Amino acid sequence: MLCLIAGTANAAGNISPTILVFGDSLSAGYGIAIQQSWPALLQARLQQEHFPQTVVNASISGETTAGGRSRLPDALKQHRPQIVILALGANDGLRGLPLDAMRANLEAMVRASRAAGARVLLAGMQLPPNYGPDFTRNFNGMFATVAKQEKAALLPFLLEPVALDDAAFQSDRLHPTAAAQPKILDHVWRSLEPLLKPR
Repeated sequence: MLCLIAGTANAAGNISPTILVFGDSLSAGYGIAIQQSWPALLQARLQQEHFPQTVVNASISGETTAGGRSRLPDALKQHRPQIVILALGANDGLRGLPLDAMRANLEAMVRASRAAGARVLLAGMQLPPNYGPDFTRNFNGMFATVAKQEKAALLPFLLEPVALDDAAFQSDRLHPTAAAQPKILDHVWRSLEPLLKPR
């Protein structure tokens, strides 16, 4: 587990509210310096916009929704986040894992986060068509289904601003470059900013 920044005390001695980024290699900064990853850039944006939240990045490369589901309770207990950005599912899709299990895992993680008092932003993914039309369609639509059912905020496709730009990806054609990270952050920010304001 990688924590970019732990909760820090403000001038009054209070612990700043936490945003927990809970994802896979797309959020863990795979292949680039961690300081260049979009969660690290998010921390800088929060400070620039004078929001008090601190980002904790608990993303792990290669993580599946099953792995995330098993370790989320400890992360929620440790960090007590105000907001959880849940960005898992890509590895389930790439490995062709059962979609029913993936959906159950996502639902369980959203529910656990909300039960812990956090707002949830569910970041979706999309698969290329070579995985078959039925599997691809069901996978791509699952995030919206889960978000609607569980009343979570939705970012339909995490990589939307760079997905069609080959130059935005590393040589593996899967992981965005450092230069692509600000575009991803801007995309995330539009869905995250409404959650940063008081209820």
